Amino acid sequence: MKKIFFCILFTASCYTFAQDAGLVLSRGDFADGSTFSNRIRSKTGKDLTYEDVTGSPYSNVNFLSAKIADNYEKTPVRYNSYTDQIEFQRDNKVMILPEETQFSRIEIISPKQTLVLLDTKDDLSGYFFEIVKGKYSLYKKQETKFIDAEPASNSYTSEKPAYFKQSDPIYYISINDAYIKSPKNQKEILAQFPDKKEALNSFFKENKIKFNKEEDLKKLVNFLNQ
Repeated sequence: MKKIFFCILFTASCYTFAQDAGLVLSRGDFADGSTFSNRIRSKTGKDLTYEDVTGSPYSNVNFLSAKIADNYEKTPVRYNSYTDQIEFQRDNKVMILPEETQFSRIEIISPKQTLVLLDTKDDLSGYFFEIVKGKYSLYKKQETKFIDAEPASNSYTSEKPAYFKQSDPIYYISINDAYIKSPKNQKEILAQFPDKKEALNSFFKENKIKFNKEEDLKKLVNFLNQ
């Protein structure tokens, strides 16, 4: 009986140690994840794979080491901007990371970048690249569209192959649990920060901010956080 009790205690201790050590435990943490499939159904009814399509839905097709949650070891991941999913490797398989709160912040080690899962209350809710973190944060949505093949219209033309097309990034500034989507001008920013009107007017006079430029938006959001 003492031996049985010792075994149970030892197992529990190992489990606790594994959590504290930041290990991926064999207890079905990713049980709700699904196996990744790179198949796309063409409008012709033909099943295509990513290899059949020109371009790529990945800014980096390689899996990069990342922190996916607390108490987990570093995990190889990559972001699929066509499906808006985080893919990870396990047992030589490509899997989809569940969209759960514990996996809502993915910190890629190198090159350093962070993906966060946001509910922006619109059709772009999902994963965003975090550009600036603070009281006011700046996020970037990167989308990739699948453009289906176009059959030849006559005997003198050839079929246009299917391809992936990366859309222009869309930027969001977070303000008190709400978001400014694609800020367009100074007036829109001033309306959201009436208490900073004087400081912002001075900032805009000294800085020619282009609202479609990431570096300019970073400068603006960093200023708001001062």
